[in-house]
Amino acid sequence: MATKTTKSDDETRTLRIRQVRGTPGVRREHREVLRGLGLRRPNHEVVRQDTPAVRGMLRKVAYLVEFTESSEG
Repeated sequence: MATKTTKSDDETRTLRIRQVRGTPGVRREHREVLRGLGLRRPNHEVVRQDTPAVRGMLRKVAYLVEFTESSEG
């Protein structure tokens, strides 16, 4: 069985996500993904941990957001 590797606290990778488009005319599922990320309005910015789940959400709404990667520490 493979062991799960974890990063130490000083190597935590984060994503700074900013909503760049509004939601009128956008599919309901995509609006729900934005809310799941914590985005509320255009130009609203949040910081989330870089996880596969968050990456999948970003892929789904890539046309509505922009993001940058960073490592805190």
